[in-house]
Amino acid sequence: MIWLVYFAIIIIVPIWAQIKVKSTYKKYSRVPVSTGITGAEAARRILDDNGLQHVKVLESHGFLSDHYNPMTKSVHLSPDNFHGHSIAGAAVAAHEVGHAIQDKEAYAFLRFRHALVPIANISSNMSWIFIMIGIFTTMSNMLLLGIVLMAAGVLFQVITLPVEFNASSRAMDQIVSAGIIRNDEEREARKVLNAAAMTYVAAAAVAVLELVRLILMYTGMQQSED
Repeated sequence: MIWLVYFAIIIIVPIWAQIKVKSTYKKYSRVPVSTGITGAEAARRILDDNGLQHVKVLESHGFLSDHYNPMTKSVHLSPDNFHGHSIAGAAVAAHEVGHAIQDKEAYAFLRFRHALVPIANISSNMSWIFIMIGIFTTMSNMLLLGIVLMAAGVLFQVITLPVEFNASSRAMDQIVSAGIIRNDEEREARKVLNAAAMTYVAAAAVAVLELVRLILMYTGMQQSED
């Protein structure tokens, strides 16, 4: 029963989070923002208001492909958000600009996450090799090495949470103060940002659970060896 609950969590929770963000986004992408501003215009206004005239606003490809690139100092918005005049588009654009503002202010968690990227990429790819060797050969030391490598990836997922929540908080402050949305539209914009945040929460929860499961497995191997 415990294992059934575990697998239900790691499978159902991420799927639920993805469905939630897509349905919420689609709902509010059909609701026009009262100011009639596009996502690209919203991003540009907030950037300029915060002294970030050098940061470019570019159109990306794909559904919800919005992101901020700290290397090129550019905000990338998916076509619907770049050209659209919706509450969802304004909220998402403001969120990505929130990352640009974090970058400007050297926000500690963002800097830490950037530093972890190369480590997390390598460790995440390598960890399962040692984990599988450890499991199939019952070599606890190999499993431990895999767990240590996986922990770097899990740390990246956990550090992502304050980065994303802070960007959303900044987004809400900016789109209201910049006059991009009215006060009575805040609730809808916040729903979009909260739904998006749930995908990061789900990913972090699954990563932590998987790490705990492997630690328990390692502990069991150690007890067997003793």
